[in-house]
Order: sequence, then structure tokens, then C-alpha cells
Amino acid sequence: MSATPEPEQLGPPTTLYEHALRLHRAHPDGPLPRNGEPYPGDRRRLWQDDPEWSTDERRKGARAAAILDAHFARASARPADLVDAFHHVHVPSRPNDHISAVARRVDHQRVRQTGRWLVRHAANPDAASIGLALLASVWEDDDIPLIQTIGLLSRGFAPLAVHALERRPGSTEALLWLAERVTGWGRVYVVDSLCARSGTFARDWLLRRACDGDFLNRYFAGKVATVAHLHEAITRVDTDSELVDHTGRLLATMAESDGMGLTLAHYPPARVVLEAHLGHARPLAATVERYFVNARLADYLDRAGEELTWPPGDRERIRDGYLSLLDRDDWSEVARAGLAADNFGMSWLAGEVALRLGLRALVPPGPAPGHAPEV
Repeated sequence: MSATPEPEQLGPPTTLYEHALRLHRAHPDGPLPRNGEPYPGDRRRLWQDDPEWSTDERRKGARAAAILDAHFARASARPADLVDAFHHVHVPSRPNDHISAVARRVDHQRVRQTGRWLVRHAANPDAASIGLALLASVWEDDDIPLIQTIGLLSRGFAPLAVHALERRPGSTEALLWLAERVTGWGRVYVVDSLCARSGTFARDWLLRRACDGDFLNRYFAGKVATVAHLHEAITRVDTDSELVDHTGRLLATMAESDGMGLTLAHYPPARVVLEAHLGHARPLAATVERYFVNARLADYLDRAGEELTWPPGDRERIRDGYLSLLDRDDWSEVARAGLAADNFGMSWLAGEVALRLGLRALVPPGPAPGHAPEV
């Protein structure tokens, strides 16, 4: 007796492009839920079986490139012939010299046609990645929506999509569109690319939107602060609340970036930027996120010792300034509301950090260790 087929087996498989496009239409202004994973039919890459996966980095992609070479050597070969050609073969999801070399050896229009077809019609990640890698070498302006859409599948495809878009001058707007809609590793790659670009358009976005709160922001927060000249922007009198809030996220991320990116201890303007951020934060209305960010900064300054080579007393003065802000009645009320709502950030602060800092909104009644905030 034969088994009843699963619904995913009935009819043609959903392509990755269709999957990304459907999710994007439901979430047009932000990242896809869970970066679009799992993919249709939960099709997992099978190249972990390929010995090349565990060999020298310089060899990765060589077997996939050989398959492409053989394909393009046949004048009658069609793009569809490549759909199932890469099972158990390592297909890099990042730019790869071997695959790029194949694209350079073949007629550009044929490479573009093959790349477009695979990105648009492949239902497995390996074939779609090969298509995007080919398209990255020869794309034209009307390919941008195709590249952006598959790039929304952030972890698997954003690195190659970013590589494709950044290869052509004037594509900053296309990169910014993608930057608003990817997170995780995809965001690391697109922010890295934007940091390498000059111009007010990219700088304004980097100063206000680059950090989305993901753990991987630690890889680029310090770079954003440096290349976007954060110290110049935040020390101006006419700053806006979006810049102030994002500056807080950047600083709090850098405070926790040890081993991943530039830390506050190694960021030369840290003292000036923290003091300016504190000054701009004081007149803002209290929110849970602002409380959480400012408490993380106060906690960092409380724990930082000789690693901060600032003039004597400056670390303590700025720390106490944050504590004074956090202990105001309006900010304390917001913190208690966040805790009552079981907000993750407030729950973290209500533990040892709040006890150490003596934050009265989150510390139980009774004497609490820590510093007495200035009034």
C-alpha cells in the first residue's frame, strides 16, 4: 500500500523567489518573519556530505564551478538542467572566486539568462544561490527587483545580493531598500557595504537606522560610529530624537562588543559622545527602550575600570548622570510598567544590574547596594 503524499509533494514546488515575494507582500516594510525560514518543503542543503566543505577555504566552490563549466560548454544546455545538478556539492552562499571566474569566461548574456532563470525558478537553495552568484557578475538595472527579492531571505541569500548590488556605482538606494528589510547576517553584510560608501544619503541612514537590536550588530556598531562620524552628529545642538535613540543603541552595542567589534574602550570619542548622548536624552520622554538602553550604558560605566583611560572622575560623573536620569519619577514609572508587562529588557534589569546600580524603580524595598544617584 503506497503512502499518501504530503501536500508539499502535490503540484509543482514553490520556488524560493515566490516564497520570498509572498512573504514580502505580507510584510512590505520590514524583514520577513524568521528571515523567510523554513524554506518551502524544508529543503535543506545537502552539501555537508561534500568533502570540499571541510577542506581548504581556497578550494570551496571549485566543484560547483566545474559543474558550471561543463554546463556552459554544451551549447544546447538549458538553465533548467542545473536545477538538480548541485545535490551533495558545496555551493557557497558568499561571493566565490571559482564561480565568478566561470561567469567571466562565458558570454555575458548567456550568464545573465541562466542566473535570472535560476533565481526566478529554482525551488532549492543551491540552484538559487548559483543563479544569484552568476547574476551578480552581469546584472542590469531591471534585475534589481529580482536580486532584492531573493535577498530578503536574509541568512542564505543577502550576502550574495549585497555583493551583486554593491558592484555597480549608484546602487546605494537599492542597498538601503534591502538594508531596511534584512536582519541577522544579511544586515551585517549590507551595513558593511554601506559603510564603504560615501555620501549623505548612506550616512543619514547609518546614523539613524543601522542597529536593529540583533546580537550580530556587534560586528558593525563601532564601524558605523566611526565612518558615519557619530561624534560630529551627536554633538550638534539640533539633533533629532531618532538620532539620539540610535546613538544610544550604537553605544550600548559597542559596550558589549568585546571580541566581535570596536568597543567603547577603544573608541576615541567615547567620552564626548556618551556625554552628548546623555545631554540629549534628558529632555526626551521616557520609554521602555530608552530606559533599557540608558541602563545598559550606566551598567557599562559602572563596571568599566582602568580600561577607560579618561580624565579622573569623568567615568563616574557620566555614569551618575545616567543614574540620575533613570531615577526620575517619569522614567521610574515607565520601568515599572515595562516590568509589569514582563518586558524582557526590564526583567533583565530587575536582576543583579538593578541591585548593583540601585535603580529604585526596579529594586525591592529595603537597602540596596550600589551607588546613590545624584539629584
